[in-house]
Amino acid sequence: MTESLDLPFLEERPSVRGRVAHALRAALVAGQMRPGEVYSAPTLAAQFGVSPTPVREAMLDLVKEGLVETVRNKGFRVTELSDQELDNITEIRQLIEVPATVKAIDIATADDLARLRPMAQRIVDVAQERDLIAYIEHDRRFHLELLSLMGNAHLVSLVGELRARSRLFGLTRLAESGELGTSALEHIQMLDLIAAKDRSGLERLMKAHIGHVRGSWAGRDEEPRRR
Repeated sequence: MTESLDLPFLEERPSVRGRVAHALRAALVAGQMRPGEVYSAPTLAAQFGVSPTPVREAMLDLVKEGLVETVRNKGFRVTELSDQELDNITEIRQLIEVPATVKAIDIATADDLARLRPMAQRIVDVAQERDLIAYIEHDRRFHLELLSLMGNAHLVSLVGELRARSRLFGLTRLAESGELGTSALEHIQMLDLIAAKDRSGLERLMKAHIGHVRGSWAGRDEEPRRR
């Protein structure tokens, strides 16, 4: 029998590094961190109210994900993506997320939908508050929780990576005009359609919802670019 070790009891809680990384990803997606601009760990740490170490570690995580790149002796620069790359990401999301979400009609229980509804409502609340960072983060959590009902961790991970690479430069304008609230309500509508087992309605809504990413949310017309 293995001898018991005299180890301290550790409370399970999200790491500062992880929370910083999530916040930075949201700032990237919302377009608040701009390509070409250099961000230093000490400056970001001062804004977060934490030490530079977890911020530097979080930024290195984003480097591994290809979201930022290191600038020697200066900090980190946001990786720039072309319109073509962002269109490709949106196309892949359409191919994956639309059928996967429709599949939730056959899987989601009443308890699942009850658990997701407060999350959907929170998205509406932060949209009204015009908190773009919170909007991106709550939107991410909702969609990944919904997809997790499929029981496919690889699917959830892939979609999470694709979402992190999106850029939504039009969010500020939408928040100021109040249009972001309309998009936020679509999350509640998704749950209503799942509960009603309306496959065609849910498919149409999801296609439009993801289409926002390369449409008005990106600050341009919603028609995708043609190759």
